[in-house]
Amino acid sequence: MLETVTSMKTSEARDILAETAPKSDAEKRGRKASKEVRRLQLIEATIDSLAKRGYAETTMADVADGAGLSRGIVNFHFESKEKLLIATLQHMYDEYSAHWRASLQKAGDDPARQLQQLVWADFDRSICNKRKLAAWLAFWGEAKSRPTYQALSSSRDAYYQQVFIDLCTTLKQSGSYGYEPQVMALALSAMLEGLWLRLMMGTEDTTRETALLAANEFLSAAFPKHYPLKGAMKA
Repeated sequence: MLETVTSMKTSEARDILAETAPKSDAEKRGRKASKEVRRLQLIEATIDSLAKRGYAETTMADVADGAGLSRGIVNFHFESKEKLLIATLQHMYDEYSAHWRASLQKAGDDPARQLQQLVWADFDRSICNKRKLAAWLAFWGEAKSRPTYQALSSSRDAYYQQVFIDLCTTLKQSGSYGYEPQVMALALSAMLEGLWLRLMMGTEDTTRETALLAANEFLSAAFPKHYPLKGAMKA
């Protein structure tokens, strides 16, 4: 560590030594908080860079400049661009997961309301905005050639998809529908992903509002006993 630090600029070395120097218990707690804040700054700056420059053109230097931190600090926290990007993808999945879980809990015990809240959650401004959609698109474009991204996505998507299957199963029973729950859940997921893709690509006829209306129309068509068309609402 000392050799690495001494090879850096004085300001960078000072920042890193300050983070790694022995601390009291109170200082350790503050140091931990500071470390988490720094990591979050760098992750948010990575999202900004992905949205602005794309995957291939994003560099550690861009992230450091965007976060207002030294380049040595970026290397200290993440060591490489790949580790920084994996941490960023993990953060985005954690944020998305926390968001839909909160929406599900908000719906209470009514399965129809739960499904509706899950659909609406995908178009909430905190999740569905140009910056984050562009970052997701950058990652999706790389997923096929990067097993780490695939593994991370698959583990999260499998549980999320099961929630849709379970809700479709319950609604089928209460509404006496003829569909297969697993197939309907797949269609529902594909519809949501398709709308996100259109938003990511900047399709002229697709805005967050029109995408939400389209999603409401799908619910009304697929589950007419639970979502009368006239009852479609905005999130």
